[in-house]
Amino acid sequence: MSARTTGPQLTLGLVLGVLVLLLALGALTIGPFPLSPREALAALFGAGDAQAQLVVQGIRLPRVVAALLVGAALAAAGASYQTLFRNPLVSPDILGVSAGAGLGAVIGIFLSMPVVAIQLFAFAGGLGAVLLVTVVAAAVRNTDRVLALVLTGVVIGALAGAATSLLKVLADPYDQLPAITFWLLGSLASTTPEDIWPALPAVLLGLIPLLLLRWRINVLALGDDEARALGVEAGRIRFIVIAAATLITASVTAVAGVVGWVGLVIPHIARMLVGPSFARLLPVSAVVGAGYLLVVDTLARTIAEVEVPLGILTAVIGAPFFIWLLASGRRGWS
Repeated sequence: MSARTTGPQLTLGLVLGVLVLLLALGALTIGPFPLSPREALAALFGAGDAQAQLVVQGIRLPRVVAALLVGAALAAAGASYQTLFRNPLVSPDILGVSAGAGLGAVIGIFLSMPVVAIQLFAFAGGLGAVLLVTVVAAAVRNTDRVLALVLTGVVIGALAGAATSLLKVLADPYDQLPAITFWLLGSLASTTPEDIWPALPAVLLGLIPLLLLRWRINVLALGDDEARALGVEAGRIRFIVIAAATLITASVTAVAGVVGWVGLVIPHIARMLVGPSFARLLPVSAVVGAGYLLVVDTLARTIAEVEVPLGILTAVIGAPFFIWLLASGRRGWS
């Protein structure tokens, strides 16, 4: 990368980072108990009014951190899947991760499990779905491996969705069904630090191999034959990328519920800013995704008296973008 290219990229990264920090500070000030930026900063560092400290440190800060983490993770996973499958229209849902995690969480709610157990069920459901997709796709012969993974993911996702619908029919309509519905639409309403800490190391564990293998993932985007000609083991790299992106997605889905469209929309915005190179696309997608979901979550808790689920707002924004993407016919990576 030349100095002429590096300078603007670093400037863009700094601008995006500062913007996200300003958005985070703004989110700490907004709510039923409004604060000025100075009051929010003082409360954040344990100074000022005691009630402000309680609101900022106990309620808003965990939610802001969770929104940043979930948005960055879903966007990074989406960028990885799109580059891996050489298709800008795929997202973290492509291998049934979200559907599997949703089914796991619904099982936990249906069995009246505690919150920690529900999150573990969601995490296990997401990983289990991808494992099943991988095993079934490997058994399919005479079909392109990428196509087999995608089609199998769609089928397993549909089966998980059907099982989820069955549990919704059987659930208690006064207690379990509202909890299931709200979780499946995504929310950070009751996020606590205890919810964030287990997900953070899992997200970092998934991001590390993506960062270390970034140039190989770029080569893999050229196709398996080209990758092998350049000395890249396509099968092994593909497995690592799928495992890492799935770990990231399942970890944050267990915290926030099913939040769609982030992994589809944000990588496109990042690609418009820095181009298709995965080495630049991954960090920019993560930063933009963090800021995007923070804004969406702030809107979700402030635009109405009753909190709006995240999945509704992300769909309202993401669906028109997806339609524009299809209508414009953008299939390339330019």
